[in-house]
Amino acid sequence: MSAIFTGFSLQSFLQDIFCGTCCLVLILIFHGSAINHLHMRFQRRTVVNLAQHQYNRVFFHFYLSFIYIALIHLSEILIWSIFLLALDLSGSAIEAILFSGSCYTTVGFEPDILPNGWKTIAFFISLTGLFSLAWTTTIMIAMTTTYKAAWDQKYGNPDQGL
Repeated sequence: MSAIFTGFSLQSFLQDIFCGTCCLVLILIFHGSAINHLHMRFQRRTVVNLAQHQYNRVFFHFYLSFIYIALIHLSEILIWSIFLLALDLSGSAIEAILFSGSCYTTVGFEPDILPNGWKTIAFFISLTGLFSLAWTTTIMIAMTTTYKAAWDQKYGNPDQGL
């Protein structure tokens, strides 16, 4: 039984879990604050635009919001990169950014750069990406409903006769 745990350090494992969880929570708080602020701003502005029949402004706010959403996600990848660099887990900034982005998007196109004792950080980066992208998807669906309402009011809704 002890052969299974050869080379396993409980202290390193718990340190890894603690640091990963702290950064995950920090980034999810950042994500929630940023994405909810963005959504509330979009809603406030587009309600006024719809009432004043300013449909092109709704479209503009919709596309601008997508740019902001992309910047929020890139910021989160950079936060993970800074975390990796601060703990001296990466040899360079570009390596940290590429590894964080690879894990965050769960694509996994970069090799594992983490030293032994820190391997589960990749798991926490991936969890952050999964939660953040799912959260973003719900916001985007809500925004698409407003976009469709503006489109229907501007161009008419061909489905109304059905």
